[in-house]
Amino acid sequence: MTLIDDTRATAAAAAGADLLTALNAALGTDPASGIVDASTRRRAEYTTDASNYRVVPQVVVFPRSVEDVEAVWAVCRDLGVPFTSRGAGTSVAGNAIGSGVVLDFSRHLNRVLDIDAESMTALIEPGVILDDLQRQAAPLGLRFGPDPSTHARCTVGGMIGNDACGSHALAYGRTSHNVVALEVLDGHGRRFWTDAPPADLLEELRGVASRHLAMIRTTFATFGRQVSGYALEHLLPETGGPTGTALARLLTGSEGTLATILRARVRLVRQAPSTTFVVLGYASMHEAADATPGLLAHAPLAVEGIDRRLADIVVRRGGSVDGLPGGNGWLFVEMGGETPEESLAAARAMVADSQALDSVVIPTAAEARTLWRIREDGAGLAGRSPEGQPAWPGWEDAAVPPARLGEYLREFDALMASHGVDGLAYGHFGDGCIHVRIDFPLYENGGGQKAKDFLEDAARLVAKHGGSLSGEHGDGRARGGLLPLMYDGEAISAFEEVKRAFDPADLLNPGIIVRPADVAADLRVPAAKKSHALGMPLKFGYSRDEGDLTRAVHRCVGVGKCRADSGGVMCPSYLATGDEKDSTRGRARLLQEMVNGTLVTDGWKSQEVKDVLDLCLSCKGCSADCPAGVDMPTYKSEFLDKFYAGRLRPMNHYLLGWLPRWSKLATVHGLATKVVNALTSVPALAWTARAVGGVDQNRPLPRFAEETFRTWFAERPETDGEPVLLWVDSFTEHFSPEVGRAAVELLEHLGFSVRLTGKQVCCGLTWVSTGQLDGAKRQLRSSLDALGTSNIPVVGLEPSCTALLREDAAELLPDDPRAHALERRVKTLAELITEQRPDWIPPRVDTRAVVQPHCHQHAAMGFGPDAKLLEKAGVDAQVLSGCCGLAGNFGAEKGHYDVSVKVAEHALLPALRERGDAVVVADGYSCRTQSDNLAGVRPKHLAELLAEALPER
Repeated sequence: MTLIDDTRATAAAAAGADLLTALNAALGTDPASGIVDASTRRRAEYTTDASNYRVVPQVVVFPRSVEDVEAVWAVCRDLGVPFTSRGAGTSVAGNAIGSGVVLDFSRHLNRVLDIDAESMTALIEPGVILDDLQRQAAPLGLRFGPDPSTHARCTVGGMIGNDACGSHALAYGRTSHNVVALEVLDGHGRRFWTDAPPADLLEELRGVASRHLAMIRTTFATFGRQVSGYALEHLLPETGGPTGTALARLLTGSEGTLATILRARVRLVRQAPSTTFVVLGYASMHEAADATPGLLAHAPLAVEGIDRRLADIVVRRGGSVDGLPGGNGWLFVEMGGETPEESLAAARAMVADSQALDSVVIPTAAEARTLWRIREDGAGLAGRSPEGQPAWPGWEDAAVPPARLGEYLREFDALMASHGVDGLAYGHFGDGCIHVRIDFPLYENGGGQKAKDFLEDAARLVAKHGGSLSGEHGDGRARGGLLPLMYDGEAISAFEEVKRAFDPADLLNPGIIVRPADVAADLRVPAAKKSHALGMPLKFGYSRDEGDLTRAVHRCVGVGKCRADSGGVMCPSYLATGDEKDSTRGRARLLQEMVNGTLVTDGWKSQEVKDVLDLCLSCKGCSADCPAGVDMPTYKSEFLDKFYAGRLRPMNHYLLGWLPRWSKLATVHGLATKVVNALTSVPALAWTARAVGGVDQNRPLPRFAEETFRTWFAERPETDGEPVLLWVDSFTEHFSPEVGRAAVELLEHLGFSVRLTGKQVCCGLTWVSTGQLDGAKRQLRSSLDALGTSNIPVVGLEPSCTALLREDAAELLPDDPRAHALERRVKTLAELITEQRPDWIPPRVDTRAVVQPHCHQHAAMGFGPDAKLLEKAGVDAQVLSGCCGLAGNFGAEKGHYDVSVKVAEHALLPALRERGDAVVVADGYSCRTQSDNLAGVRPKHLAELLAEALPER
């Protein structure tokens, strides 16, 4: 340990509570405000970013102004506490975590301050999301050039910190090429713009350049993606350094180790008037890489490589890769032009020189967007190796000159094989930058050392090809310790001199680039325990994760898609609150800390974990939308099961969790139902019932059906036809029997003979959502007994119950073959019709409709068959994305109403206000209830919409 390390560690240890007190005093904040937060829960949320590393901060701060940042730095400097800047936390190299104070700029310092169309620049705060900048620049025909795959959630400040690039860097350059000027705060506490730096700083930097002039000229800026280390070429007089734009470019990519960004003036570019998207197919990724240099002469806007195995993962997860040409490796190429004819002609000329086995021009922007999404989700999709093992970042973005790419990839594949590891390569082939996640054996003893051994050999390989350890994500903790394998001793010394000029106390993001930590230190996964070490057996099977909750929660590697509105469902609570604790990632971090046990120490009884799970709607959106396949509702249910073991539960767990039982009692007889409905209509009694049951007072109590579905069905004669077993869920039976009646009418019209189980049973959904898993298993076993073992299709009307039978049953009862059979046997109404009556043309409805798909249907079954039926019926459907906000018992529980409404305001309520004469369609009882409660609109189930249009009516 160096003297400066020793001093910093001693000071940080001595700070303790004084740090928290000093920060609140300096910022003038109430400790309860959360602006300065040293709670265990908050610190756990910020222990890692999107990397393999775990470092526990002492305090997290959400600065509200530039002056707040200055005040925090002054406290850190006085107490000797490390200072780490953070944007969206999507850094894959461990650049955005630290042991002192972590500042999250994304909460408050997230504005576009000005866009100057004449100079084509924008003045921004560092926490602004890239897509927000793009949206504000678009009406002027402008955009920020670099566009990493995380564009929907990454901050521009983070892009500046890492010198991010993205798919279109081939046309527009790295972030450093698009930065005009920066306002920064350095390690001396000096606040300045880069076009007017302090004189003594200039003198020191010129001294560095003078002492190392020959080395800098021959070592740096050797090709377009040399991002590792500091960009010392910007110290050279021929680049205009070390002041002005050159100084801004030096600081870009310095990973917060030289200064923290306060504001930035960035360059904007004109959007290409027309683009044509082409996919080229090759025999392998190696051949695709070989062909890439020949394409660059055609000046493409982007050239991206995709492996066949990555596309196979998309298909296995229920996605589509329709439109890809033949081949096992593809290049996605975008060509630009002033007109569609010009961009198409450029594309055709490029294809002629491509040496591709096959090619296809994607005709529409929507189809191109679907394929681009495969590339954007690559980091999550590649989170499993071809053999299904967890795959990790670490060698995430190495780059070589494009002319060396094919040879490098062949040798890299051989290197992986020699180390017994594998990964799916993809990335920015036009720039020679390759992304890959590798199945390092981090769960094994010694796995961290094995990963380090590979990384050192990989660093030697990339250096051999004249490449860079990092091509856009920065060095961070993952590659900082490898820099001596790429640069000689003189370059390393020059880095240290630059660091000393800006930050002599080494408090700005220490351990990164200069005096880096060992690449095998602070690894997150090796420090975690297997979940059985927490005690209490698991109730779910976790079949995708070798039966281990620890592996399951570590599916989250922090890519942060849950922090963005990406068109799916995930994550409604984060979109409502904007708080990391309410994101899928934030919750996963707490669960990871629970299995680590050193910060969150109470295991299954942790109040911090319970708190962070409170606003999880259990919508299951993450299980489909998270590229890594995180299933937070399952983890929440498992946790609640253990947290309340041996404890009295909240009353709403007994009221809402046992709702099917109470519903049976309330509807045992028509007269009893009338009495119950009459009593719950009395305001004072309803208020008391909600108060006792833990139901929010803003929620009306539901009315029970005076005639249950089974009562109605029992009076009907059995019809001839192909047998189907209608799953009568508790909501259809007791609250919405009209949905069941419509389904029977529709199915009989189609020639099916509708059967029911011999008795009313429940899938156990409400027990699962409240974490009463022993009760859920009992309910489910009764259901399996009632369903029998025949091959008669089971048709579900309530999407949440259908999804549980189809997907969760086998995880709850992994040893029961009947549960596994349900995966094939259970169908939605739309699936049954489209699969078994594919030629049926439904009666024309010819109307506009606002359609709210149920979140569980989105996650487990998909909406494709429903969309086809609606289209056949002539329905002009506006299909909403996102959750309705009620989400079963969530929105009914006391304390959840405001968030429930905010979630509904994301898509559902605006659509209802603007619907005009459109009908509203929602299969989920929760979705219909939310619409009725908040907008006074009672949607139709798909069965009702179609049945009402049948001719015999």
